[in-house]
Amino acid sequence: MRNKEKIKVGISIGDPNGIGIELLLKLFEDKRLFDFFTPLVFADANLLQTELKKFSFHTDLNPLKTGEKPHKSKLNIISDSAIPHKVNYGAVSKQAGQVAIASLEQAIEAVQKKEVEVLVTLPIHKQAMQQAGFQYPGHTDFLNEKWKGESLMFMVHDQLRVALVTDHIPLQEVSKTLSASLLKQKIDALLVSLTQDFGIAKPKIALLGLNPHNGDQGVIGTEDDELIRPLVEDYFEQGHLVFGPYAADGFFGAQHYQGFDAVLAMYHDQGLIPFKTLAFGKGVNFTAGLEAVRTSPDHGTGFDLAGKKKADHSSFLEALFLARKVFLNRQEEFTTKEPS
Repeated sequence: MRNKEKIKVGISIGDPNGIGIELLLKLFEDKRLFDFFTPLVFADANLLQTELKKFSFHTDLNPLKTGEKPHKSKLNIISDSAIPHKVNYGAVSKQAGQVAIASLEQAIEAVQKKEVEVLVTLPIHKQAMQQAGFQYPGHTDFLNEKWKGESLMFMVHDQLRVALVTDHIPLQEVSKTLSASLLKQKIDALLVSLTQDFGIAKPKIALLGLNPHNGDQGVIGTEDDELIRPLVEDYFEQGHLVFGPYAADGFFGAQHYQGFDAVLAMYHDQGLIPFKTLAFGKGVNFTAGLEAVRTSPDHGTGFDLAGKKKADHSSFLEALFLARKVFLNRQEEFTTKEPS
């Protein structure tokens, strides 16, 4: 059965001054994970060995060079072109940003060369990345440029799925950025992802309104009536189960989300505040809409916890298994569509 298959997972370490390396080493202490994954980590082997000793984990490390066959039951480390780094827990630094960028770029290249099958990214610190010359607001925008498709930021925890029309932009830019073409792009990507990645034959999605109370018939804004509602009607007429707009303030509190396969929020905090309230520490940030699979924990670098051996690896674990699930679902769909 396909769900018994092991997959090769590429892992970028994120900001080395945060909790990412701790999560990585702690998680792969559990040897049962090697029944599902062959992990390849893109980082300086000395960095991981130093952190392993500090935290007293019993994770088996296997340094290797690009092209060498990875060990099937050890945490493989590819150090080619990796940047050495001395950890300074909780510090924002240009060098840490450089380490994170190098790891991410090498992991993406490995996916493109099919040396790994999915990408799981540990948290980056945006300021450190910017100091190191990273010109993107986050992973999603960078991957959108590197891989074919149109990226969709998609937060997932069990049956709770929240996608975003706009993500890392200032709030004052949201209404200026919204357009019929952008909304169509995100709705289409969401429908495809729910079908292809999650195996839902006839997905049902809810769109949240932009303005308080959906604009109160234009008193608090016209976008809901003039932009969102007509699009919803068009999709519904085409046979898609797209509903809305729903007033965002009471949607999650009234548990309306339970009646849908996914919710599409208009901007970052509108979707992520309720998502993290309901699923914090166990959710996954999934970049849908692209040719390759990428997931990440739903939290940041955890500078306040860095170096204290207190970080919770639950979200990282969920990110690994969601990446595997989506990859195998896509493979299954491709197989079933092949001509006999």
